[in-house]
Amino acid sequence: MKNKSLYLYSFNQRKGIFLLLLVMIFTQAIYFFWSSNTTPQKDKENHQWLALQSHVDSLKQVKEEFKPTIYPFNPNFISDVKGYRLGMSVEELDRLFAFRKQNKYVNSAKEFQSVTGVSDSLLAVISPYFKFPDWVNQPQKEYVKFENKISDVKPKTKIDINLATQEDLIKVYGIGPALSERILKQREVLGGFASMEQLAFVWGLNPDVIENVNKSFAVVSTSGIKKIKINDLSIKELSKFPYFNYTIAKEIVTYRSMKGDIQNIEDLTKINGFPVEKLKFIALYLEF
Repeated sequence: MKNKSLYLYSFNQRKGIFLLLLVMIFTQAIYFFWSSNTTPQKDKENHQWLALQSHVDSLKQVKEEFKPTIYPFNPNFISDVKGYRLGMSVEELDRLFAFRKQNKYVNSAKEFQSVTGVSDSLLAVISPYFKFPDWVNQPQKEYVKFENKISDVKPKTKIDINLATQEDLIKVYGIGPALSERILKQREVLGGFASMEQLAFVWGLNPDVIENVNKSFAVVSTSGIKKIKINDLSIKELSKFPYFNYTIAKEIVTYRSMKGDIQNIEDLTKINGFPVEKLKFIALYLEF
């Protein structure tokens, strides 16, 4: 009965059923071949992607583990680049630069934070690398005060600054080998100090250290000072004097040629650009 039921359809109906079967078979064949060809390709791409991802993950791990080496440094001389690398903001760096323009220095981590305004967390990270001058880190000397019950105690005799040795200078709190060498070099160039106030122009000596020096030293002898004849020397010769430069030497010669010899200290104040703040001890090196 089932075989006979097939012949109940017309020729066109049987033809349509046959074509439908062919289309279904053809579709299944295409899907089979397409999936078999693309799967290996996808597997290959997935394998490559996984390999690349593992490499990226390893690079991330290296980056996370990498920490730049920080060497000890003086926080007074932090540059823009170094400050950025340390994590400081532009505002914090500007505060430090403004403070330094006043010729002031920070001498502790606490003072650095007070000036810059950096956070406690950042200070805790970078402050272990702060390196201040030796005299800053030296412990403060403790002095015991005694009542002077002896009326005839003689005051301590001060050492002549023009005869002092490097060993003498290093004994002063706040002076190390570098500062003592600068003082001696300046003394050699001048032929001797004419006034203790000249120490203020030695680079690196702050007021506290100068006060300590004045407690132990004084200008006693000025015999080694070589005076210069301000009215006889040329521009080149005048410019060799430590407190003059070429411009000032030229102004001095111009003044002489226009108004005659320089007679006294008052005439020096009339010279354009003359360092009047140093006048009272510059005059001690001049012959009019």
